[in-house]
Amino acid sequence: MKVVQIQFAPWDKVYNFDQNDLALAIGDNVIVKTDLGVEIGKVVGFAEADKVDLAEEKVVEENGEVGNGEEPPREIKRPIKPVMRKATSLDLEKRVGAKEKEEALEYCRKMIEKNKLEMKLVDVNFSFDGAKITFAFIADGRVDFRELVKDLTRHFNRTVRLYQIGIRDEAKIKGDYGPCGRQLCCKRFLGDLASITSEMAEVQQVVHRGSERISGMCGRLMCCLAFEEKGYEEMAKNMPPLGTKVNVDGKRGTVVGHHILKQSVNVQFPGDKGEEGAIIEIDLNRNKKK
Repeated sequence: MKVVQIQFAPWDKVYNFDQNDLALAIGDNVIVKTDLGVEIGKVVGFAEADKVDLAEEKVVEENGEVGNGEEPPREIKRPIKPVMRKATSLDLEKRVGAKEKEEALEYCRKMIEKNKLEMKLVDVNFSFDGAKITFAFIADGRVDFRELVKDLTRHFNRTVRLYQIGIRDEAKIKGDYGPCGRQLCCKRFLGDLASITSEMAEVQQVVHRGSERISGMCGRLMCCLAFEEKGYEEMAKNMPPLGTKVNVDGKRGTVVGHHILKQSVNVQFPGDKGEEGAIIEIDLNRNKKK
């Protein structure tokens, strides 16, 4: 069995399905049947069969609501379902249009205001069979939106789910261009929003720029810090540790700074009467260039 990974919305989790002997590629739209109805999703990857439990997959049972302040969603198991078929152009035409989505969002915003909830609505997704509507939102913590769900269910007469996402997911959906002048990486090609740590910024020696200059539109550290981390780590291996005593043109000095990208170090030489003297930048590859 071949396992295909499918996502129903840019902010939704990735689900595993049986490829069902279909010729699929990343980016293909497919029709699948889930526990909550028939959905149209996009192929975002393929999983190695030996790393996936082919008999059953753990999922979260949400009962139509997420983070509603009641009992936490419990983890259950269900068989991995097969992909029904590739989506046709006619299937794609049947999807809910931008106008209907905006109308749904506008009504949900009014109900959020009515119920005085501290949450920001981000996006909405309609299931392919029209039986379910999922609203994505961001909030600082858990939100008790039981009354909101009741209002929305009465109005739309469908199953309604509220799905809390992170601020980085919002940027992935709504973001435009970054300070580099290119479209945001998370919107253009990043499927998995990996954890970005301050250590990545330290390795690349950009911490001194300040948090604002190394943070993206989402307010979190830029995802691109992960792109060159391994390269910087490899180049850093050539650097003598800070405090190392070195000889430069017959003079004894101490390494006090690194320039990883330039492959050079700052060396401080002693001054008169034992005082600290001048600091000179030394190219580690200078002998090779001669």
